[in-house]
Amino acid sequence: MGETREARLKRMTMRSWRRGIKEMDLILGPWAEAHLAALDAATLELYDALLAENDQDIYPWITTATATPTQYVALIDQIRGFARTRIAAL
Repeated sequence: MGETREARLKRMTMRSWRRGIKEMDLILGPWAEAHLAALDAATLELYDALLAENDQDIYPWITTATATPTQYVALIDQIRGFARTRIAAL
């Protein structure tokens, strides 16, 4: 039997908060809490793949220091926009 949606969302949320570097915890954790439950199956698959990437790769994608791989462009844009809005509100 596969992982239930509820278990998957919990795992992905925890993995979003428990990254390798604190900056990624603070970017992905809040985004996951705000958005994961509403994502469709394809976007959940994509986000799960993103979670398997190294933080040292993801962080420059989010900060636009390096080009984002094509498959992640829309997702990274959404995460980046959320992070900017959240920071601006502080």
